[in-house]
Amino acid sequence: MGKYKGKPKYNIISIRITDDELEALASESHNTNRSISDLMREALHKIVPPTASC
Repeated sequence: MGKYKGKPKYNIISIRITDDELEALASESHNTNRSISDLMREALHKIVPPTASC
């Protein structure tokens, strides 16, 4: 199982992306040693700042 870091995340969002977009995400994930989910959360927070309850 995955690592438990505190507040569990239960919501799943699926999106369709191109092969090039997946390759870019996978490359960034590998280069920064972060998960694709973490990268997507960071991108989301840049356009919609997290609320105090997040």
